[in-house]
Amino acid sequence: MPPPAPGPRADLPDILRGFALLGICIANAAVLSLYIFQPPAAQAALPTAVTDTWARFFHFTFIDGKFYSLFSLLFGLGFAIIFFERNGASGRGLRYFYRRLAVLAAFGIAHTLLLWDGDILLFYAVLGAFLPLFRRCSDRTLLLTAALLLLSPLLFDAVKVLTEGRWNLSGWALERAKAQDAAAGITEANVGQWALEHDRYGDLLTWNRSGFWWSLQLRLDSNRAPKVLALFLLGLWAGRNRIYAEPKAHTALFRRVLRFGLLLGLPAGAAHAWAEGDGRSLPAAAGLLDTLTYALNTAPLALAYAAAFALWYARRPEAPLLRLLRPVGRMALTNYIAQSAFGVALYYGIGAGLGGKVGPSVFLPVAVAFFCLQVAWSHLWFRYFDFGPLEWVWRQLTYGRRLPLRRVALG
Repeated sequence: MPPPAPGPRADLPDILRGFALLGICIANAAVLSLYIFQPPAAQAALPTAVTDTWARFFHFTFIDGKFYSLFSLLFGLGFAIIFFERNGASGRGLRYFYRRLAVLAAFGIAHTLLLWDGDILLFYAVLGAFLPLFRRCSDRTLLLTAALLLLSPLLFDAVKVLTEGRWNLSGWALERAKAQDAAAGITEANVGQWALEHDRYGDLLTWNRSGFWWSLQLRLDSNRAPKVLALFLLGLWAGRNRIYAEPKAHTALFRRVLRFGLLLGLPAGAAHAWAEGDGRSLPAAAGLLDTLTYALNTAPLALAYAAAFALWYARRPEAPLLRLLRPVGRMALTNYIAQSAFGVALYYGIGAGLGGKVGPSVFLPVAVAFFCLQVAWSHLWFRYFDFGPLEWVWRQLTYGRRLPLRRVALG
C-alpha cells in the first residue's frame, strides 16, 4: 500500500501539537519526578514547600488535564485529515488508519513496559478504533455526543456515591495492580522510594509492570475514556469541516470558543485546585465536587487554548513563537517519548536519582527547560530530514515499505 501523495501540510495542527507537548511535559513531571508518590510529610519538608503550594494551584488550574485534552482533540482532527483528505472516505482510508493504530499501540506497549508506565499512546490507539464508527454522523450528532460524553462522568460518579463505592469499573484493574505490587514488594510505606532504591533496568521493568495496571485503574476510575472520546469527536468535527486549514474564515467561532472556555474554565479551574486539596473524595458525596469542577475546567480551557492559538495564527501566521513550535509538533511522537526518557534518566534510581527530592517549584521549570531543548533539537533535525525518527518508523511500518528519511545529503 503506497503512501498518499505528498501535499501541503497545514501549520496550525503542528503548532498546537507543539504547544500541547509543552503542557504534557509539565504535567507529566509531577509523576516522573516521583513527587506524587511522596507522603505529605515529605512534601512539606522540601525547602520549596511554600512556593510548591502555589505551583500546585497553578498546575491544577491551568495544566492538569488540559493538554491531554488538547492532544485528544488533535488526534480526532488527524483522523479526519487521514480519512477525508489524504485517502478519501473509502476502505483504503480505513485500512491505513487501522494500520497506523496498530503501530501506535505497539509503540504504546513498548513505551509503558520498557520506559515509563504513564504512557497514553496505547489508550489512544484503543479508543481511536471507535472513531470510524462516527465518520458518517452529522455535525449536530458529533457535537451532541461529545457534550454528553464530557458530562457522563457526573453520572458514573453519582452511581459510585449511591452504591457507596460498590459499583466501580476499575475494581478488576485495582486488584491486578495490588497483586503486581505485592509480587514486587511495593507497599504504601515504600512506594515513594522504591524506584529510587532499585537502580537496575530489571527493577524499572518491574515498576512499569505494576504501573501499567495502576495507570489503567486510574483512567477507568476517573472516567477518562468518555472524556478522551469526546475530544476525538470534536477534533473529527473540526477536521471534517477544515476549520484548521482556514482559520481566518472562522475567527468569529474562535472568539466565541475562547470567551466560553475562559469564562467557564478559569473559575472552575480555581475551584478544581481547591477541591483537589480539600481531602474529600469519592465515594463520599463531597467527592462529586472534584468531578464537576474537572469537567467544567478541563475541556473548556483546552478548547480556549486551541482557539487562542488559532486566532493568533489567523492574525500573524509567521509569528516567531508559532514558528518555534511547529517543528516540535511535526515530530510529536519522538518528542513525547524523549520526555519520558529524560524524566526517567533524571529522577529514577536507574539514572541521577533526583526523584522525591524536588517539588513543583523545581521540576516544573526543569520541564520547561527540557522542552526548550526539544525546540532547538526539532529545528535542527528538520534542516536535514523530512520526518522525525519515530514518525519515520511509524510511517514505514504502516505502509510496509522503505521510505526515504533524509532530505539532503549530510556532510
